[in-house]
Amino acid sequence: MAKRRPQRRAAKNADTDSSIVTVGLTQMACVADFKTNLRNQLRLTEQAAAAGADVICTQELFGSQYFCQVEDHRFFKLAETIPGPSTDAFAKIAKKHRTVIIASLFERRTQGLYHNTAAIIDADGSILGIYRKMHIPDDPLYYEKFYFTPGDTGFRTWNTRHAKIGVLICWDQWFPEGARLTAIQGAQILFYPTAIGWHPSEKAEYGVAQHESWELIQRSHAVANGCYVCAPNRIGVEHILDASGKPVSAEGIEFWGQSFVAAPNGQIVKRASVDKEEVLIVPCDLDKVEFSRTHWPFLRDRRIDAYENLTKRFVDAV
Repeated sequence: MAKRRPQRRAAKNADTDSSIVTVGLTQMACVADFKTNLRNQLRLTEQAAAAGADVICTQELFGSQYFCQVEDHRFFKLAETIPGPSTDAFAKIAKKHRTVIIASLFERRTQGLYHNTAAIIDADGSILGIYRKMHIPDDPLYYEKFYFTPGDTGFRTWNTRHAKIGVLICWDQWFPEGARLTAIQGAQILFYPTAIGWHPSEKAEYGVAQHESWELIQRSHAVANGCYVCAPNRIGVEHILDASGKPVSAEGIEFWGQSFVAAPNGQIVKRASVDKEEVLIVPCDLDKVEFSRTHWPFLRDRRIDAYENLTKRFVDAV
């Protein structure tokens, strides 16, 4: 008979019986070489763990440049299996430091079936679960529908050694439904591995509003659900090259970094820079989750008997 995994305490840090869970977010620039990116990401993950992070989250698709700027079959070669070499490497760090790691990967599920996936590795080095990105964008220089099959894991929460966490990915962050469905499973901290930036020609006119909207929508998830929200983002200007070595876009994407952690009251606890490689270390007091959810009892007062239209694409006005 298989041994059951022991129950974890999520309201407190199970290792210290403290309400403080320290989050580590990493942001870095990516190059064309996968091994270089993986090596850099593992270095930053080790740095976060050594600084005391209980839960560490990478940026979206850290293993490569953001190849979705173009529809090109060459880039399917970047995908990897889960478990695989990357999760094995993170598992060693997780077990060594007794830390939880969220690793954003390009998953090769089988021939012709690929996902944008986050692997959740618990503090004992085991893969606790995966989340496959549910909302897949298709916009100029963000042609993700060409590569990624929409997720089929649903919205989930994991009871890790240190906290109950929910994981969504990038474009998911614009949809309040995903945050809500994760939070009502008890998530105390929501993580959004991210790769988002400016079209340089639009930056002067729209840049400030775009960034503020991105941050604001996630801060609103923190308020509406009474939880912490953490968003690690990449940095740098990336130009994807075609098979002949020429840039597919004259501008590329200027990723805006500014990884951040928002508290349950929506305030920014800490924000990283626009263009520097960083490891963001942020203590999160889980008692504030309980405080928020009892003093602003939005979860209590939801009218679940009246929300049936949320499952419809459109509703005609009466």
